[in-house]
Amino acid sequence: MLRKRLAWATLCLGVAACLAIIDPIYPPLPSDLVIKPSWAVLQPNGSVQLEAATVEAGGDTVPLGPVDWSARSGAVTVDPAGRATALRVGVDTVIASLGELGGYAIVVVAPPVLVGAGDIGVCGSSNDEATAAILDTIPGVVFTAGDNAYQDGTPQEYARCYAPSWGRHRARTRPTPGAHDYHTPGAYPYFAYFGATAGDTGKGYYSYDLGTWHVVAMNSIIRHGAGSPQEQWLRADLASHSTQCTVAYWAFPRFSSGVHGNDTTLKAIWQALYDFDADVVISGHDHIYERFAPQTPDGMADAPRGIREFVVGTGGGGLTTVVNVQPNSEVRISGTFGVLTLILQPTSYSWRFIAARGGTATDSGSANCH
Repeated sequence: MLRKRLAWATLCLGVAACLAIIDPIYPPLPSDLVIKPSWAVLQPNGSVQLEAATVEAGGDTVPLGPVDWSARSGAVTVDPAGRATALRVGVDTVIASLGELGGYAIVVVAPPVLVGAGDIGVCGSSNDEATAAILDTIPGVVFTAGDNAYQDGTPQEYARCYAPSWGRHRARTRPTPGAHDYHTPGAYPYFAYFGATAGDTGKGYYSYDLGTWHVVAMNSIIRHGAGSPQEQWLRADLASHSTQCTVAYWAFPRFSSGVHGNDTTLKAIWQALYDFDADVVISGHDHIYERFAPQTPDGMADAPRGIREFVVGTGGGGLTTVVNVQPNSEVRISGTFGVLTLILQPTSYSWRFIAARGGTATDSGSANCH
C-alpha cells in the first residue's frame, strides 16, 4: 500500500497529508501527549528531566502529574519521575503513558561529536550510500546542511532517495532544509519526514546543546535578514545561552569559492553569531569542501574573534568545482564525496573531512573556542 501511495502522490499540501505518505517515526508510536524535550542528546551517564503534558484546543500545554515511563531499546533508563539516564551509546525512544494516552521523546546517547554534510540523497546514485557508510562508523549527532532529497524534496524522494542511506540515522539527525527541499511548497515533506527534530513546521530553525557546546540550526531559505523573526530569534537564543563554544549550520554559505559564491543575505545571521562570539559555521549548497580562516561578517580576517566556516556540500549530490577562490580560504577539495566530523571539547574543537570510498583527499586540524 505504501508503495502505491508513493507512486501516486507527487505533492502534499500540508504536514498532515505528508504524514499519510511518509511514516515519520518507525515503528508507530503514541502521540496524544507532548513530551518536553521531545529530543535530547546525552553523554554516557548523563541525564535529562522529561515532562509530559497534554495539548489544549488553543495549543497551550498543560503539565500532567505522574505518568508511566518506559524506554524501548535500553540505551537509557527512566525513573518514575521522568528522569532519563544514559546507559550506553545508542538511540532510545522514551514513552510516557497515562491510561489510553501516550507520547514519546527521542534520546540520543553519544559522545560530543557532530558529523554530516549537505546535498545528499539522489535516486539512482550510490554516492549518498557511500557517505552514509561513514556515518555508520561514527557515533554522535548527524547534521544535514540542506538539499536532503533531490531534486524537489518530494515524499517519494525522501522515501526512495534519502531514507535508504542517511535515513537509517534519522533518529540522531538534526537537519536543516535547502532550496531543493523547498521545491515542494512549504517544504512539507521535509518537515513530515524529520518530524520534531526539524524544529517547528514552517520555521525550521532551532537550537540544542551537545556536550558543553550550544548548537544552532538555521533556515537560510526563509527570511533571515536583519530584523526578521529568524534573526531576532537567533539573537534571543544566543543571549539566553552562556556556553563558551557555539556552532551553527544551515544550507547557503556566507562565503564560498564554489559556483554559487558568497551569499551576502547571510550577513545579518553572521553578525548576530559574531556579536555573541560564535566559533564555527557549517554550510552546504556548493558541492565542494572548503575551510576558511576565522573572519568577520564582512570577510575580514579576524583570528581572535572571527568565525571559522566550513562548506561541505559533499553528501551525495553531483560534485562541482572551485570557481573563484575567496579571501581567507585555507583549504579547498573538489571532486570528492565525504563528511565533516567535529569533535567538540569543553573549550576547543577538532575537525576532519573524511572522504568516501577510500578517497585520499582530507583535511584536519584543531582550534580553541573564543
